[in-house]
Amino acid sequence: MTVQEQNKATVERYVRAFNSADFDHLLTLFTPDAVVHGVLGWGNLDKVIPIWRELHEAFALNLTIEAIIADADFVAVRFTERGTFRGAFRGHAPTDKSYELVAMEWFEMRDGKIHRRWGARDSASQSRQIGLKLP
Repeated sequence: MTVQEQNKATVERYVRAFNSADFDHLLTLFTPDAVVHGVLGWGNLDKVIPIWRELHEAFALNLTIEAIIADADFVAVRFTERGTFRGAFRGHAPTDKSYELVAMEWFEMRDGKIHRRWGARDSASQSRQIGLKLP
């Protein structure tokens, strides 16, 4: 298996663990000094795992890989993200409305583990679909 195939396989394991909210397994897929950048903030895993828990509790979200590409120690993924606003989120009561949007993540790998991760998603579309008022 090539380095690129190994890196893609690690990212695919990350998606499966993320979708099932298996945060203990997620920790094993990252380097000890990993940093995650996302729409709601950035930091090491101690800072990011609580944000991921909050997202799962509020939106029961699920990522579907639509495209994945690897080059050397980098992996890029385009997802369809789906979820339903089922739990309170940052002062907003749940609406039980579902959403679907495009999300993308860029991974920098080190020795087969995720060392850096950047995420981008269409949060404005999500807000509209779940019935939140935009400023």
